[in-house]
Amino acid sequence: MTLEFLLLSTVLAGCLLAAAGWDLATYTIPNPIQIALLASFLLFVVMSGMPAVLLASHFAAGSVGLVAGFALFAFGVIGGGDAKLFACIALWFGLSDLLFYTLTASIFGGALTLGLLFFRKLPLPGLLARQAWLMRLHEEGGGIPYGVALAAGSFAILPYTDVFRSGLGA
Repeated sequence: MTLEFLLLSTVLAGCLLAAAGWDLATYTIPNPIQIALLASFLLFVVMSGMPAVLLASHFAAGSVGLVAGFALFAFGVIGGGDAKLFACIALWFGLSDLLFYTLTASIFGGALTLGLLFFRKLPLPGLLARQAWLMRLHEEGGGIPYGVALAAGSFAILPYTDVFRSGLGA
């Protein structure tokens, strides 16, 4: 097992889990999570000796992710934390896996949205109704913690990505 793979499987995975959990509980994704994703990517680049041409592809994907994310944010479709998280994940996956990731995260986002709409039609039992984060999720017309879908999409495709194969030394 390479150090690059350990970075992928611990720091990247931990950041994605933290982002999903934070978004689910608070509808926010703290900036230190995105900073950790950026810093760990740069460390991955150095450790893996990523060629400049491939690095350019990853930076291009991150830029596309940032522009797309902030366009969606500007139209009120997603939150600012979601936009930044999408850009950081796009940076990790590069252009070669960006479309696959975007489609997968969108499918998870649709499922999450439908699930929350159904959940919001059900009454909350007494014990659950005392949980502030569940009450926030249960609010009719409340937001969708899209960071959950972005993280789920990442985990779903990660084993099939170039960066994963690179981390394995393949």
